[in-house]
Amino acid sequence: MPRSRTRKSWKPFAAATALALCAVLTGCSGPDGSGEVGGKVVLRYTWWGNPDRAARTQTAVELFEKKNPGIDVQTSFAGYEAYKQKLATQAAGGDAPDVMQLDYRMIDQYASGGVLLDLAKQRSALDTAEFEPGLLATGKVDDRQYAVPQGRGTETMVYDTEKWKAAGLEPPRVGWTWSEWADAMREVAAKTGAPGGTDPGQSEDAFEIWLRGQGKALYTQDRRLGFDADDLTRWWTFTDGLRREGAVSPAEQTTQLDGTVENTPLGRGEAASDLNWDAPASGYLALVPTGISLAAMPAGEDGTPGQYFKPSMFMGVAADSEHPEESARLVDFMLNDREAAKILGATRGIPVNESIREDIAADLKDFDRTIYDYQATVEGKLDPPPQAPPSGDSALQTTFQRDYDQVSYERMSPREAAENYITEAKAELRS
Repeated sequence: MPRSRTRKSWKPFAAATALALCAVLTGCSGPDGSGEVGGKVVLRYTWWGNPDRAARTQTAVELFEKKNPGIDVQTSFAGYEAYKQKLATQAAGGDAPDVMQLDYRMIDQYASGGVLLDLAKQRSALDTAEFEPGLLATGKVDDRQYAVPQGRGTETMVYDTEKWKAAGLEPPRVGWTWSEWADAMREVAAKTGAPGGTDPGQSEDAFEIWLRGQGKALYTQDRRLGFDADDLTRWWTFTDGLRREGAVSPAEQTTQLDGTVENTPLGRGEAASDLNWDAPASGYLALVPTGISLAAMPAGEDGTPGQYFKPSMFMGVAADSEHPEESARLVDFMLNDREAAKILGATRGIPVNESIREDIAADLKDFDRTIYDYQATVEGKLDPPPQAPPSGDSALQTTFQRDYDQVSYERMSPREAAENYITEAKAELRS
C-alpha cells in the first residue's frame, strides 16, 4: 500500500471527508495516497468526466506506466460537481492529488491559495514549445504558469439545419455581426412561429463575446470588472428587446436553463438555435432529428471578433507533491505523446499541441470531426483568449443570470438590473 503524504496543513476532518467522498466516486482506483512503494514512485492523478473519457484516460495512463516503469499512477474520476467538491476538500486539507484536472475558473482560486506548483520550475520535464502562446498564457496567474491547457474549444451558434433552411436563410458566415444575428432570429421566428434562439441575455459567456466585440473585456488584468453599468445596460436592452418581439425565447424557458442541452429551448424543440460551447453541442444530435450545424459567433458591428479559443480544461501539479518532476512528466506525456493523443482523441477537446492536432485529424470521426472542421473555419481569425477569470467569477455567473431574470420577468429595467449587478460584482471581487 502506498504511504500517505503528511503535511503541516493536514486537517483530520477534511481528510475524513475526502476519504468518504472518494468512496462514492465512480472509478476510484487504488489507495488515496502517494509516495514510493517497492522502489516505485506513486502518483495520484484525478479528473472529471464520463465513462468514455475515463476508459481512454486509463488506457493512456497504462501506456505511460509502461514507458516509465519506475512510476505507478493511481487514478480516480467523477462527474464534475462531485469532482469539484472532492478537490476543494482535498485542497483545504493540504492533500491535493499530485496531478489534477482543472477548470478555467479554478486556476486563480487554487494558484492564489498555494495549491498549485509553478510549472516553470519543471521545464526539463514539461515541454510546451508547440502550444499556442495565447492558450498557454491562460494558465498563468501573476506571470507564473500554474496550469497548462489540455484541449481547446470555442463558442458556437448551434442551429437546427432544417428550420434554418425553411426560413430561407443562408448558413451564417464567419464575421457576421450581432445585428445580422438579431435579424436572423427575427426571420426564423416570423417563418416558423417559434423563437429563433435562446435569449442570450442570461449568459455571461455570450455577454463576454459581445463585450469583446466592443473592444472591452469581462475582467481587467488586475482581476477587476472590465466594463460598467452602461455596457451591461446596452446588452440587456438589446436582448430584452428581442425577447419582447418574440425573436428569442421567453422568460419561462430561459429561467429553466440548468446547464444541460436537454433543457434548452433548442433541445426541447421550442427554438431553432442556441449559443453554446462546441463540445457540449454534441448533445443536440440526439435531440434534433433533422440535424444540426455549427456557425461562428457574431462579431462587433465593425467586424471585431469577440469569440476566442478557450482551453476546455487544464492540468496542474500540486505545489507540495513529493514528486514534482515525475508529476510534470505525466502532464507532458498526456499532452505531447503521439500514442497517447491517438488514444485520447478529442475526449477533452481538440488538442492544443499544434503538431499532434494535425496528427489525429485524419482519425477523428462523427462529432469530433464536426468540431475540428468548425474550428478550422475560424482558425487565425480570432483574438487571443483572456486570462483565467478571478475566483469570484463562479459566483458572479449565478448573479448575472439571476439579475437578468428580473429583466426578463419585467421586475427590473435593464438599467436597474445592470446597476445592481455591478454593485454586487465589485463587492464579490473585493472579498
